[in-house]
Amino acid sequence: MELLLHYVWKHKMFPLKPLKTVDGMAVEVIDSGLHNHDAGPDFFNAKVKIGGTLWVGNVEIHDKASDWFAHKHDLDESYNNVILHVCRCVDTVVTTQKGDRLPQMELEIPPYVMQHYHELLASDQYPPCYKIIPDLSRLMLTSWLTALQTERLEQKTEAIKQRVKACDGSWEAAYFVTLARNYGFGINGEAFEQWALSLPLQVIAHHRDNLFQIEALFLGQAGLLNIDAVSMRHRDEVLEEGYFSKLQREYIYLQHKFNLKPIDYHLWRFLRLRPQNFPHIRIVQLAQLYAKQQAGLSQLLDCTTVKAAMECLRSSVTLYWQTHYSFGISSEFSEKQLSTSSLQLLIINTVVPILFAYGRHVSKETLCERAFDFLEQLRPENNHIVRMWRDCGLQVMHAGDSQGLIQLKNEYCDKKNCLQCRIGYKYLKQKL
Repeated sequence: MELLLHYVWKHKMFPLKPLKTVDGMAVEVIDSGLHNHDAGPDFFNAKVKIGGTLWVGNVEIHDKASDWFAHKHDLDESYNNVILHVCRCVDTVVTTQKGDRLPQMELEIPPYVMQHYHELLASDQYPPCYKIIPDLSRLMLTSWLTALQTERLEQKTEAIKQRVKACDGSWEAAYFVTLARNYGFGINGEAFEQWALSLPLQVIAHHRDNLFQIEALFLGQAGLLNIDAVSMRHRDEVLEEGYFSKLQREYIYLQHKFNLKPIDYHLWRFLRLRPQNFPHIRIVQLAQLYAKQQAGLSQLLDCTTVKAAMECLRSSVTLYWQTHYSFGISSEFSEKQLSTSSLQLLIINTVVPILFAYGRHVSKETLCERAFDFLEQLRPENNHIVRMWRDCGLQVMHAGDSQGLIQLKNEYCDKKNCLQCRIGYKYLKQKL
């Protein structure tokens, strides 16, 4: 309830009757102040006229006045400059650490705000604000989706920075880990990240001109050259083919040379996975990208168009994998190139965040702007989140919009964080 009081105060959703302190002095809120989400009073630098006198200072909000003492604000000097104590229920007199008695005001939450708030929290309909979506202006929605898009990129930037740290400051390695994670296309994302972090790229770099060795290294580090990773019914066939054994021998040599420790092959998930997305295929595609040196960080940063970025990431597989999905599992002949939709997802989830994060790192605004431009040039993603919002009547124009909607669902809808959502604000303020 206290969060809702914050919201009512911040947006001045006051009842129609005059505001007064519990002592009967008139209260006029000129500026509700700056909302503080850290330690200290709830609102900084508010301007409030109390009994005809203008006060400038901080405002503290509680459900009950006695919470002031429960939270020990009476012992904290940082609350000495509070000018008004706002509560749903004033059940006691409060004083500051200096001993000053504070003016207090009971704030009533308007009935329509309370009702709409309970509707948002209790609704089983997803999203609970669906009724007002068609009536919202395109300008409002565009500005909110742009903010959400930026918020999502900021989160991805933090994740990339953590990978840079894990890679001893190497942006090249962190980029490869990010690319690898997104090669998992969700289901195997975590496993791909662990796998990529296990590869000492700087150490094995002088082998990258030998595609077979890179393939052996990549598959071996994934634990997929362990014979136990091959299903029992295919083992005899796999050993008879000879390719597996050849790769295994090469990996054992390189593993000893570089003191490598593979990840557990049990980390890979195959259930309900399309054969084109099997880890074997994705890893071999990555091996080819790495060996050809066509998709390094510098090449990526040089891509000024979506088309160039797609060509940079385009990859296929070596001869054996043109007729196999995994060891012993045959397929019709196919070069197994990444589809256009897969390439677009890699640009959305790898290229764009890397451009944005690295642009921030080197203070190069053109890279950040390019990241946003790429999103606006790409078609929106076609997933259940986007389809849900479209069903509500929301227009999704490009990938920037779909990224914003993913952020909206993950960080606001799922967490019932309606009070921080601009759509939630529109819903709450509508009159009954």
